[in-house]
Amino acid sequence: MNKLPASLKKYFWDVEFEKIVLGKRREYILKRILEYGDEEAIAWMWSNFKKSEIKNTLCNFRGYSLKTANFWAFILNIKKEDVKCLSRSFRETQKQFWPY
Repeated sequence: MNKLPASLKKYFWDVEFEKIVLGKRREYILKRILEYGDEEAIAWMWSNFKKSEIKNTLCNFRGYSLKTANFWAFILNIKKEDVKCLSRSFRETQKQFWPY
């Protein structure tokens, strides 16, 4: 079993942290670290995930904030149109629910 380091517990406030297994919840773990991670969490991410896996998660998950998505698209050298949460249609859908 691949348990997560205790330093990551703060990013999984809504679940039983001790039950998260790296091998089974890789995308879920990546989503949280990309959105909320600090330097220590990011360093851990780089050593435990392939760059292609990180890119794939960023491109296919729509729950990132625009700041987070833009930042990681820049860092990972991904075109903004390849990141779903940065697509025009997704941003317009968001405005229907929160017009600000």
